[in-house]
Amino acid sequence: MDYLPIFIGVTAAAVVIQAGILVAMYLAVRQTTARMETLATDVTTKVLPVAEDVYSMLTEFRPHLQVLVRNVGESSTLVRAQIERLDATVGDAIDRARLQVIRADELLNRTMDRVENTTNLVHRTVVSPVRQFAGLVQGITSGLEVLVGAKRRRRNGVPVPQDEMFI
Repeated sequence: MDYLPIFIGVTAAAVVIQAGILVAMYLAVRQTTARMETLATDVTTKVLPVAEDVYSMLTEFRPHLQVLVRNVGESSTLVRAQIERLDATVGDAIDRARLQVIRADELLNRTMDRVENTTNLVHRTVVSPVRQFAGLVQGITSGLEVLVGAKRRRRNGVPVPQDEMFI
């Protein structure tokens, strides 16, 4: 069987399809080119004047911006130096306050120790002998009352029971 006419027909169909694809690509590229040209025209008419205005403003304000940047840099340097000085001052004040608190605590502890020692001393030298003396006087008084009370009871003739004396 002769396959040559079939191959030629298939090849011709492939060439026609390729030609159609190339024509479609040509039309798509042409549309895209037209759109790009419109976009380029819009950019040149609308964006470029604005960009030129911005550029002229930047060149006009450049010295002012440089002065502003320089001033901000100097100000930040001064602020940093002042903050470092303030930090050193606050740190010194905190250290001094801490030392004063320690000294006050030590003073308070010493004072409390002295008050305690003085209280113990007063208790040993004054209160204890006074209590002992008061106990001695009370004992002598009780003894005298018993002696005097016994004589009175004998004179009156009414004996008083021992338990009623302590009520």
